[in-house]
Amino acid sequence: MAETRAAVALPLRGLPRGPFPFNDARGSGAVLVSMPLRKLAYLTLLALGLLTALAVFFVAQLRFNYNFNDFYPAGDPDLDYYEEYSGRFGNDNDYVLLGLEAPAGQTVFEPRFLTKVDSLTRFIRARRHVTQVSSPTTASNPVVEGLGVFNVPYLHPQEPERRAQDSALVYRTPGLVGNLISRDARAVTILFQTSPNLSKPPGDSLLTAVRTELARQGIPENEYHLAGKMVAQSVFVDRLQLELMVFMSLSVVLVTGLLWLTFRTWWGMVLPLVVVLGSILWGLGVMSAFGVSIDLMTALLPVMLFVVGMSDTIHIITRYVTELGYGASKRDSLLIALKESGFGSGLSALTTSIGFFTLMTSTIRPIYNFGLFTGIAVLLTFALSFTLLPAMLVLLRKPQLRVPRETGHSWDGVLGRMFRTVLARRHWVVAISGLVLVLSVASASRIRINSALLDDLSKNDPVKLDFKFFERQFAGVRPFELDLKPAPSRTLYDLQVLRQTEQIENYLQKDYGLNFVASPVTLIKSVRKALNGGLLEEYRLPDSEAELQRLLRKVKLFRKKPEFRALALPDGSEGRLTGRMPDVGSVRAGQLNAGLRRFLRTSVDSTVLQTRLTGSANLIDKNNETLTRNMITGMSIDILMVTLIVLALFRSVRMTVVVLIPNLVPILIVAGVMGAAGVSMKVSTSIIFTIAFGIAVDDTIHFISKLKLVLLQEPSLFKAVRKTYLMAGKAVIVTSLILVGGFSTLIFSSFDGTFYVGLLIGLTLLFGVVAELTLLPILILAFYRHKPREIREQIPALGG
Repeated sequence: MAETRAAVALPLRGLPRGPFPFNDARGSGAVLVSMPLRKLAYLTLLALGLLTALAVFFVAQLRFNYNFNDFYPAGDPDLDYYEEYSGRFGNDNDYVLLGLEAPAGQTVFEPRFLTKVDSLTRFIRARRHVTQVSSPTTASNPVVEGLGVFNVPYLHPQEPERRAQDSALVYRTPGLVGNLISRDARAVTILFQTSPNLSKPPGDSLLTAVRTELARQGIPENEYHLAGKMVAQSVFVDRLQLELMVFMSLSVVLVTGLLWLTFRTWWGMVLPLVVVLGSILWGLGVMSAFGVSIDLMTALLPVMLFVVGMSDTIHIITRYVTELGYGASKRDSLLIALKESGFGSGLSALTTSIGFFTLMTSTIRPIYNFGLFTGIAVLLTFALSFTLLPAMLVLLRKPQLRVPRETGHSWDGVLGRMFRTVLARRHWVVAISGLVLVLSVASASRIRINSALLDDLSKNDPVKLDFKFFERQFAGVRPFELDLKPAPSRTLYDLQVLRQTEQIENYLQKDYGLNFVASPVTLIKSVRKALNGGLLEEYRLPDSEAELQRLLRKVKLFRKKPEFRALALPDGSEGRLTGRMPDVGSVRAGQLNAGLRRFLRTSVDSTVLQTRLTGSANLIDKNNETLTRNMITGMSIDILMVTLIVLALFRSVRMTVVVLIPNLVPILIVAGVMGAAGVSMKVSTSIIFTIAFGIAVDDTIHFISKLKLVLLQEPSLFKAVRKTYLMAGKAVIVTSLILVGGFSTLIFSSFDGTFYVGLLIGLTLLFGVVAELTLLPILILAFYRHKPREIREQIPALGG
């Protein structure tokens, strides 16, 4: 152990030593730090306190938000197109579906049930921010007589004797069954359009009013269902607030316990918490100053920073306590800790922040913001670790250590045995690592990129079950949009254009899977039916141009109806084909869209009608096209930066490969776990590998930076690696345990994406520390300035 003591003391050489009087006369162990240093500490705390107060001011203005539109691919031409399209026809997701189930043993045609439905419909229609309501009790069959239009309702709840006749008519009328009335006649839907892009506060007020009215009418919660963007927005934001508090509380408890077990002192537990909580305040303050709200991704920032930010403080305190244990003065111990840790911590903060900054390559705004502000917060944590922490240590008394350790620490024995075991069984370590790597790569090839509209909710989540209800009983919740543009010199109401549109409708209902569809064809068919006494058999396109022209002269009677304005521009220059279907996932949707595009190319005459697929669901699906590219780009930038850092430190390509292998192996193993478990690559899980690599490489950076310092004094590579292993081993293990434990708290999330971020990053870091303590020393000794004779001579001695 004398060898270890000498190695640890090496950095003392050359350090400045000024007046640092001790006062041990009273046996208190107190250190009277020179006044200039104390004044500097006070000034530092004052400056940091003022900056923290400013951060608190901005954090107080921070708001939670979940905007569905933020997950569209920013800068994509399809997004620009959809924004112009929705400006003319409205957003395809500004609606809420209210599903009502009939009491047990009854159908929806019971007069008492329909009376409740009608009362709810009138209540909703009178609410602020509701622009239009569709309901079974307001659905009507228009009939044109003379110069007027008469709307004959399909249902007559006040006339029970017409029940059989009404139900028969409903099931014969296109667009009612599966849209407003379920196929089994056991449920109805009230669909109400809301103001465009309605924010959370008014949206919550509207939903609360609807739920209150449902309760007033005696409708239990298990007999109604709500779905729509506004519903998801409300639930997601409320859960974000709750989970942020829960995760932070769990992380604080867990990390506090680990810090106590590691340092067994109150200040070793409190000081890191103060530093990291301060950095979280600063990070959130910067985010708020830029006007960014907390969303599904940035909600991870406090937890992420809490566990990641501990690394620097643990390395500093561990080194500080180690020097104190060897008998160094408080001043010298602190200077050694800052000097040794500063270099490695600076590099690790750089690589970690770069890992987050690479997420800015994403076209999805929440991921972009998360990467930007977490990366900034990591750098702020580094700054606080080397300003706030030293200032507090300067002002604290010299800690009382139980037993002076002149010959080493208890950790030295544990780490020494680990080092001997790893080298003695190095062939087994390499063989097992290679086998696991091959199996992981094979399993990782099974990963598929797939996402759904409510992908972040578990399958048994009440909100998701409500959405599934509408997919099971009605048309579904996934919107479909197809822009219709007649060729020049034509309008939507040309007979050829209408017939081409009808052909597209038939394909979409038969082969694509739309359960509900509406287009300008729907308008013309409805007008024809109205002009022919409302007879269902007249619901079809006209047979000739002459008949069409007669119909068009009557269309002006209906142009003020909302459904006309929503499906066609007044001049007939552009139209909209809209529909709903089950949420089949992005992979299946991609296959369906490919088939639709083939059909449009081969079966639709572009000289008559031009089409373009658009809509919110199409934009969400497009994210998958960039996920792999963004992930590869982020990983490439990370690997490039680590490569440059190692090359700058060691001027060795071999050493660069040695450092990369232990950090890429855990990534590939976790990719194999994802493939074996059937976890799909989606927006939330696409960030895992980039973040995990950026964090996992931290310990490697600390290890090799310490190795670089030791090699300046120790010519023997074997001895230098062994001393570095003993010096860095404790901090590597402790920080890894804190990181794994901190991320493991995310597995309690109700969001699947957050659950997998916690689980998979935790596994990556766990595999990473194993690789760090096994593969890394073996690879360094094998490839960096390789000295076979020296290693062969040393390994038998270790065994003895």
